[in-house]
Amino acid sequence: MRSLRSRRGWGIGAVVAAGVSGVLIVQGVGGGGADSAADDGKPSAGPIATEEYAAALKVDADGGSAALAKRDTKPFSLLGVTWSDPSAKMAGTVEVRTRDAGTDTWSSWLQLDTDSGPGEEGAARAGTEPAWVGASDGVEVRVDGKTSTELPEGLRVDMIDPGTGSVSDLEPAAYVAAESATPDATASPEVSESASPTVTATGEASPSASPTAPTSAPPTVSASPTTPPVTTPPATTSAPATSAAPSPTAAPTAPPSIAPKPPITSRAGWGADESMSPEAPAYLANGIKAVVVHHTAGSNTYTCAEAPSVIRAVYAYHVDPKGLAWKDIGYNFLVDKCGTIYEGRKGGVDKPVLGAHAFGFNTQTTGVSVLGDYSKVAPPTAVLNSVARVAAWKLGQYGVSPTGTTTLTAGAAGNSQYNPRTWKLGDQLAFPTIHGHGDGYATECPGTNLHAQLPTIRSYAAGTVAGLTLKSVTGAGTSGTRTYTKSAITVNWSATTPTALIDKYEVLVDGKAAATTAGSATSAKVNLALGTHAVSVRATHISGKSAVTTAATVVAETTAPTFTTAPNLSLRTGTVSTTAVPVTLKWKATDSAALKEVRLTAPVAKTYGPTVTSAALTSKSGAATTWSMTAYDQAGNTRAASVVGTPVILQESSATRTGTWTTKSSTSYLGGKSYSSTAKNAALTWTFTGRSAALVVSRASTSGQVNVFVDGVKAATVDLKSATTKYRDAIWTKSWTASAKHTVKIVVVGTSGRPAVTTDGLVYLK
Repeated sequence: MRSLRSRRGWGIGAVVAAGVSGVLIVQGVGGGGADSAADDGKPSAGPIATEEYAAALKVDADGGSAALAKRDTKPFSLLGVTWSDPSAKMAGTVEVRTRDAGTDTWSSWLQLDTDSGPGEEGAARAGTEPAWVGASDGVEVRVDGKTSTELPEGLRVDMIDPGTGSVSDLEPAAYVAAESATPDATASPEVSESASPTVTATGEASPSASPTAPTSAPPTVSASPTTPPVTTPPATTSAPATSAAPSPTAAPTAPPSIAPKPPITSRAGWGADESMSPEAPAYLANGIKAVVVHHTAGSNTYTCAEAPSVIRAVYAYHVDPKGLAWKDIGYNFLVDKCGTIYEGRKGGVDKPVLGAHAFGFNTQTTGVSVLGDYSKVAPPTAVLNSVARVAAWKLGQYGVSPTGTTTLTAGAAGNSQYNPRTWKLGDQLAFPTIHGHGDGYATECPGTNLHAQLPTIRSYAAGTVAGLTLKSVTGAGTSGTRTYTKSAITVNWSATTPTALIDKYEVLVDGKAAATTAGSATSAKVNLALGTHAVSVRATHISGKSAVTTAATVVAETTAPTFTTAPNLSLRTGTVSTTAVPVTLKWKATDSAALKEVRLTAPVAKTYGPTVTSAALTSKSGAATTWSMTAYDQAGNTRAASVVGTPVILQESSATRTGTWTTKSSTSYLGGKSYSSTAKNAALTWTFTGRSAALVVSRASTSGQVNVFVDGVKAATVDLKSATTKYRDAIWTKSWTASAKHTVKIVVVGTSGRPAVTTDGLVYLK
């Protein structure tokens, strides 16, 4: 079939081009009607009126073939061939071709499915499966009957215009697929689905169909140019009823399902005109035992934005009172190629609504139909996912395994296309709980490619979550196996199961759900109460089965760290300059939970681990410097503390001297000068007020020793000897817990063979 032009309208007009001698008969289908409430509680988008046109086929004298020559029509996008007697079968081949709207381009011949099952009980006419052909304004039909077989009476082609309009509550698919499905390569036969008889407790005869009247002649047509043409529908015999158990008309209570409900676009969401199907729904007496998968056949070139129009067209074809006159669309659910799920027959998506889709088995099953022809193309993954979601949910309401088998009672004699077999009325037949239409009827539906994927759909519907892993819990920090936070955490996870098959993720805190996300998510944020918690992730498969990760321990706490030893400074050994006096910064921080680090923020920025309690630094002399520190725990709580210190250099010339000292000059000395002495007992004394002091000297291999006295008491004997020459070397230090007035005195020892000492002053910290 040729690539069809996209139709962007949302409306659906059921239009039938009916006529004799080229006269078009316009039949308005719906329009106003009572407002319909969406099953999901959303306000109705409002009905979108439909129109239908019908054109009568000319039957040859021998009754074995019929045709409709090429003709112009009003716009339409879907068509089917119907006939007067709803119980009659079409033994011939029905082919159509159409012209792209606004062009001279005609499609290839498209064969329509002529037998997917008898129509719904009370139907006014019978017909082929409808085919979506896209925006068209011309049609041609040919019907070739089999030898010695007369064609059904009243043959005509019914054409549906999806109209224009808008819908506002389209439910997004749970997973998105590209709209570019493979277009039709050839015009191949399509064997489809939905015509199936159903049995209700009260019967469902259409007001236009008499159950006892004999079959009449084809409809008559008025050709008056001044008045609207009118058709008179023929009286028909009723379709045979099945022997299945009657279904209740009162809505049953919807049972809960072990599987989650997928997103479903309501009838209002696709613009159903509820006035077209005023009859109340009927329900299955004993719940759902199986899901029957269908395809609508026709074209695969529709866009996903056009899907509501396709559904409205199928709806109009099924329910038009001058057409098939079913009580509602045959399918319980529909799925487009992007994976969006739509409510089909009214009555409540969560209830066992009696559909008209699987002849002989409607009273035990629910039907899901995929828009498109899946004998021509492979179904996208999004389709498989969505069909699996619907199947898992509906079967889960009745405790039916998606991978199991069930026994169905045949409501009519029949035979199957796939895994061929025949049966009689009342036979007990085993079916997979998810099977194709052609498993229970002689039809290619749901298409060979979709039927081949039924095992995949079953595995999806019954699957489990694999590879679920809690990757990390991000709070403020982690120590060992514990994560710490003030309150907020981000939980990150992964799973190997495709996201489309996961209904939701939940973050569990102490076993209770604290956050819920879509199946496509990989993280979630949670706020914790104070205390120690077990945090895990639970993933729920579309089957309803779940998996839970190993729990992580997370501590929520808001107690700040403490400095058990406040930051303090002291002088240290090392090379001294006016811009860099060696100092030691000491502290001790602790935390009631877990200390993370201590940061020095001024006058330089450094970070220290939780066990570090000191750091060797330098400070500018003569300037008061504030040393600011902040302790962080793993939860992010902080405590700040600081200390101020000013290193002061006392030149040797400021000392009180005794004995002989000589002055040396060099740029290597502090201030350019130093004192040197070889005289035993020569002494220098400095007096200052501070909390730390350091003796600064020059050193060489011939340097001698000095005795150091602090506040009149000998504190140390210091040897200045060094293998390498050193200048401005702080060789000895002394610190106190608090600042106070002190004296430091050095006395030359007069070491034998190396009596000389050179001092470069004293540094103290105030």
